[in-house]
Amino acid sequence: MSDILDQSEVDALLAAVDSSDVQDEDRSGHIFTTSTRDMDAIEVRPYDFKRPERVSKDQMLALQTLHEAFARNFGASLSGFLRTIVEVKVATCEQMTYSEFISGLPNPTSFNLIQADALEGQMCMEISPLIIYPIIDRLLGGTSQDLFIPQRPLTLIETRLIACVTSRGLEALEEAWSGVRALNYSISATESNPQLVQIVPPNEVVVVIGFELKMSNRAGTMNLCIPYNVIEPVVEELSAQSWFAVTRTQDADTIAEKIGHTLAGAAVNVAGLLAETTITLRELTEMAVGDVIVTTKPASKDVLLCVEGEKKFLAKVGQHRGSRALCVDRPVTEADRV
Repeated sequence: MSDILDQSEVDALLAAVDSSDVQDEDRSGHIFTTSTRDMDAIEVRPYDFKRPERVSKDQMLALQTLHEAFARNFGASLSGFLRTIVEVKVATCEQMTYSEFISGLPNPTSFNLIQADALEGQMCMEISPLIIYPIIDRLLGGTSQDLFIPQRPLTLIETRLIACVTSRGLEALEEAWSGVRALNYSISATESNPQLVQIVPPNEVVVVIGFELKMSNRAGTMNLCIPYNVIEPVVEELSAQSWFAVTRTQDADTIAEKIGHTLAGAAVNVAGLLAETTITLRELTEMAVGDVIVTTKPASKDVLLCVEGEKKFLAKVGQHRGSRALCVDRPVTEADRV
């Protein structure tokens, strides 16, 4: 209370300002160093020891770029899972103390502790109830139009439903971090009150990546908190130059081989087009069993083989082990009038 001025002191200050008797405080100080550099060219900046910046700007940029890829993959995975468009994007990426992060979270919320097999310590993923309950409503068949957001912890059924969402988030996180180091993530615990969870000391530096989730007419936030001591073993690999170098030096042939191997297992529809003709609508309505459709194509001519509706091969009709079969003769070329 000694720093509070009384009315007489306030009046004296205002009078000094009006009379221009106030002098600017000299904040310049002496710099003591053994170097021979020009002291006037040295930039002196204030440093807050309560909030030390242990992650460099390059590493923060690499973390932001890495989690932008995570946001895209997570949004695509949620869109397929919920059968609706879900947009996930990075909103903030900053470092702060753990106490500052916890104090800014709502209560109750969905607070998930994440354990990485190759790293010491735990991370945490917090998802806002503003988007949690619309997702649960969507999974249970609702439309989220007039949804009321309750101020209570999640029930056991709701927790199991959200586990389907967080598991897809961990898969996207593993894919995003695979360019730096192969990690396997798992949910070790779930809590509704973030004040009850203390994964690091309150003054420990953490990197917080904030995400914005949008689904239809609903929006919410998601925060990924990564303590510095957890990523300290891989922090040197997070510089922007080395991370981008990994993406540039990937073998294009290897990527093409992986894509081709995945596509090789896709099922396609193959059909043999025997002949084509044109009839009138009257002829179609009067058609009955036993009628004969006449075409201009000879029976001995090759059959057109279509793959997913695209005309690809010419084949001959035959028989194989008692079943009708088509023997591929050659691919369709531009010279073929099909």
